[in-house]
Amino acid sequence: MVRNDLRNVAIIAHVDHGKTTLVNELLKQGGVFRENQEVVDRVMDSNALERERGITILAKNTAASYNGVKINIIDTPGHADFSGEVERILKMVNGVILLVDAAEGPMPQTRFVLQKALELNHPVIVVVNKIDRPDARLDEVGDEVLELLLDLDASEEQLESPILYCSGRTGTATFDPYEEGKDLTPLFETILKHIPAPEGDETGDAQMLVSSIDYNEFVGRIGIGRIERGELKVNQTVAVADYHNMHDIYTGKIVTLYQIEGLNRVQVDTATVGDIVCFSGISGITIGDTICSQHDVAPLPFVKISEPTIQMTFAVNNSPFAGQEGKYVTSRQIRDRLYKETLKDVSLRVEDTDNADALNVSGRGEMHLSILIENMRREGYELSVSPPRVLMHEIDGVRCEPIERCTIDVPQESVGAVIEKLGQRKGELVVMNPTGDRTKLEFLIPARGLFGYRNEFLTDTKGEGIMNSVFDSYQPFKGEVTRRHTGSLVAFETGEAVGYGLFNAQDRGTLFVDAGTKVYAGMVVGSNPKGEDMTVNVCKKKQLTNMRAAGSDDALRLVPPRRFSLEEAIEFLGDDEILEVTPESIRIRKRTLDHTMRMRENARRQEGLQL
Repeated sequence: MVRNDLRNVAIIAHVDHGKTTLVNELLKQGGVFRENQEVVDRVMDSNALERERGITILAKNTAASYNGVKINIIDTPGHADFSGEVERILKMVNGVILLVDAAEGPMPQTRFVLQKALELNHPVIVVVNKIDRPDARLDEVGDEVLELLLDLDASEEQLESPILYCSGRTGTATFDPYEEGKDLTPLFETILKHIPAPEGDETGDAQMLVSSIDYNEFVGRIGIGRIERGELKVNQTVAVADYHNMHDIYTGKIVTLYQIEGLNRVQVDTATVGDIVCFSGISGITIGDTICSQHDVAPLPFVKISEPTIQMTFAVNNSPFAGQEGKYVTSRQIRDRLYKETLKDVSLRVEDTDNADALNVSGRGEMHLSILIENMRREGYELSVSPPRVLMHEIDGVRCEPIERCTIDVPQESVGAVIEKLGQRKGELVVMNPTGDRTKLEFLIPARGLFGYRNEFLTDTKGEGIMNSVFDSYQPFKGEVTRRHTGSLVAFETGEAVGYGLFNAQDRGTLFVDAGTKVYAGMVVGSNPKGEDMTVNVCKKKQLTNMRAAGSDDALRLVPPRRFSLEEAIEFLGDDEILEVTPESIRIRKRTLDHTMRMRENARRQEGLQL
């Protein structure tokens, strides 16, 4: 059976190349919204964090229709840290739309997701987006995409992929880069012509691979996937099997069945070959499971999700201010929340440690883990997290570490500073491509070499640099990398920061707190440019006497403190520091709060280094 009334397509691209904006226009022109309906920008980014940051974190399904054909569209994340989402979503579709920015061209994540699509032999439609940008390079970008396809060993058919030129914001598409478009009709027509219709045996026994998981408090876990064979019906008893574990087969019952229409899930009684459906009723369902008929248990192979590269330790908050701001503070609550997250996120790993109050959490990158921490603090969790560390692998007896392919686009005058800084962090320059007054650099650099570099990079490039990275490979350990060149200003006593104490401390470096902030002994209240830790007393009050001197009571001028976002705080952390995260505050502190104990530990460490 060939479903000519249906197409399943995913939109893949690098972060910020305009996928979600284009999906918005496809939905508008695909008859999903009423003529007079008010539609928010980037309607697919439904999560509060996604709207705030302007990025897509979770892949989402939607459906538009054109000339009587239903087009299931999956909007995928563009950030490398969420590529686990993209890898498994590609199993649900029959082709992909590769979106490339008309000025930036193919970027690291473009390469990564395109490679995954080519491995599955998916047809590709290339869309050069944002053609209305004043710095658009339409001809060069088209050539760069073809070079990328050649690099990735694309087949003959994939090399002849159609190229469209598009403006997602205005909702127009054309085949000629210099022709003005009217609407997205050329893109709709290309999807119908170039993306194959789903095929399968509708009379055979049911078979469906679960590619994504959702969770709902009322119905529990919801499995999402495409039906490969047969039909699925409400109240049908099915077998659940895992391709990698054939011994563990169990049965379950499909209680509800939904198909996606526009932005809504519509309840249906039956669904057939090619349909992307959501179902509930099987509590133990997970990504990679196959739903089969009881008469023919044949699990489908599932793409192996790439392993995590970065690990952090999540632990109970044990600072002097513990339990004052959070709703969920115990190790049991934190453990339950983290294990619940692994049900939805396949690229996350959670492991217990020897310490009952701490868990090791591994993910794809700093942003992957920081999004999880941000979500937890918004839900009322209070916890402490360690600095990120890379996960080493032993390959043929050699200790290897993850290497990132880092692409940097900077103004000409900043090139020297960037090459010097990344060279110190064991980066190896592999491509240098000047275009106009900017230069594109490509480095192979250890993942740990990028920790804490982003802020330094923005300073060196005066905020004009663009930096993106994606996992490349494992290579032998490159040697020690100095992660931070600044020291910390550490509070000497517990109390409330006052203007007089802050005024005296601000000459030592940059402060992170202002007057009235509660601090405790061992809390980091600033950074010291000299590269060593220094204890300061920000709670020190001025001694009051009945003597007066001219000018002594003038108002103290305080420099505004530096405020950290969650990512910036994680980047700043030193090896002997941890981050205290609560729903209201983010505090950096020393592992050992007591000043005397900390000095003894440092002395022992120095002795060990000398020996």
